[in-house]
Amino acid sequence: MKIYNYKDLTQQKIEELCSRQAEDDKLIFSRVETIISTVKAEGDAALFSFTEQFDKVKLNTLFIGKDELEQLAKAIPAPVKNAIDIAYQNIYTFHAAQLKTEAEIETMPGVTCWREARAIEKVGLYIPGGTAVLPSTFLMLGIPAKIAGCKEIVVCSPPQQDGKINTYIAYVATLLNIEKIYLVGGAQAVAAMAYGTASIPKVDKIFGPGNRYVTEAKKQVQNTIAIDMPAGPSEVLVVADDTANPSFVAADLLAQAEHGTDSQAILVATSAQIISETISALEKQLLELTRKDIAAKAIDNSYIIYAENLDSAMDFSNKYAPEHLILATENFKPLIPLIINAGSVFLGNLTPESAGDYASGTNHTLPTSGFAKAFSGVSVDAFLKKMTFQHLTAKGLNNIGPTVEVLATAEGLQAHKNAITIRLNSSNGY
Repeated sequence: MKIYNYKDLTQQKIEELCSRQAEDDKLIFSRVETIISTVKAEGDAALFSFTEQFDKVKLNTLFIGKDELEQLAKAIPAPVKNAIDIAYQNIYTFHAAQLKTEAEIETMPGVTCWREARAIEKVGLYIPGGTAVLPSTFLMLGIPAKIAGCKEIVVCSPPQQDGKINTYIAYVATLLNIEKIYLVGGAQAVAAMAYGTASIPKVDKIFGPGNRYVTEAKKQVQNTIAIDMPAGPSEVLVVADDTANPSFVAADLLAQAEHGTDSQAILVATSAQIISETISALEKQLLELTRKDIAAKAIDNSYIIYAENLDSAMDFSNKYAPEHLILATENFKPLIPLIINAGSVFLGNLTPESAGDYASGTNHTLPTSGFAKAFSGVSVDAFLKKMTFQHLTAKGLNNIGPTVEVLATAEGLQAHKNAITIRLNSSNGY
């Protein structure tokens, strides 16, 4: 990992370090564009073909139904089943608390306004299944969708080599009472949910992280359908001072790096000794990983920044806007108000990012690539629409009417003014 001194970095270099652009972005764009247009034109036939081409699986059907999901779920080992059950309960508890009823507000006498939430009727969940199968993502998306009350939940996940779904994914499907899982992955899954095929329904909003192809596909279908956020390759930024534990820091960096070769694991430290000891611990721990080849490539593409103090470290963190931010310090409380841009934050030396990835209760579907400057992670709100209501009594009409008439006249919108005036002049309005 290359080491930089923050005080020596130019603005241009900082922007370069914060950029997640890759050399082949244009190539990815072109390939995804072709995949989407093919799915739009050929529907299910394209999905069968792309699954054989990309996943090396020849399917006879594009989905697994509820009965087969229940059979597959029975193979889950007891310890994993118990862990999923605990994670389910924690995630459900945290997200259920997000459902709130807003009070009616009388903005002036006789004028009452309020908001009510309605679930998005049809949502599509993309569950990655490339180099790693992620039942945790299924929990993170399916639970808030259920709490919100979405009527139809369409789930897409790439098949395994046997043309089936992993037993863990199947078990989560039974917990969520999901009727079908469609055996489609990548950009073609996004296209299918965005435009619909004979087998896969068109949805109103697509959720879920994925590789660069999935992320690019979500971007390209945004003119047709809503998406949760641009959620591409995963990333972590660790802010560490001299109270950090280098072994813990190294473990956190590697936990992110093993996601994929394009993941980023950034360390911003105020101590040269912590940097040195973290590098040593990282090199040692890396050798013990089953996914060490993937993690090593991600680490090679990552970097370390030495900052003179925590204020400077937080300054860089806000510019980078990490998906995951770990404050590896005993003195994290004063830093909380300094956090402006981050997807999810992990406080102190005993709070690894993997806790949030799996079971603490917070959602791990988060904005990446700097989008934490403008996007929030997935929550129950992401599956809801908020609509406003207003009601005027006769008193309210008299109170607000003249204001609306003046403003409508000022804007030259006579019909708007008349909608008020005709009521004010009507005996039915009193």
